[in-house]
Amino acid sequence: MDFFRLTFNRNCFFWAIFWFLVEVAIARYIHDQLIRPFIGDVLVIVLLFYIARTFLALRDRTLVIGALLFAYAIEAGQYFHLVSLLGLEHYRLARIVIGSTFDVMDLLAYTLGGVLILLVRSGRATDH
Repeated sequence: MDFFRLTFNRNCFFWAIFWFLVEVAIARYIHDQLIRPFIGDVLVIVLLFYIARTFLALRDRTLVIGALLFAYAIEAGQYFHLVSLLGLEHYRLARIVIGSTFDVMDLLAYTLGGVLILLVRSGRATDH
């Protein structure tokens, strides 16, 4: 069995687009204390999972772990003020993508997103 195999999963591509649009809608239109800061972070793992699932034929668990490690790394960058260290604090896009504020609750939200994916997709025939 190949560990790393590129593919294109049309169904997951459409799910990735859907979750991206949900994230954009949350960021643009919802300014509350729960959905935007917490549910949005839960769903970012779902988005990352479906982006990865679109192109990589790997086990769901492997993709979830990869998405979580990526999100945790971004959060660690926020803890160490990576945007400022790179001299990008004046670039809005860099502050949005990398982030600038560490929050331990984000780590919890990412983890819940990963667990949610595994629970929803457990036992599916599409798990590689």
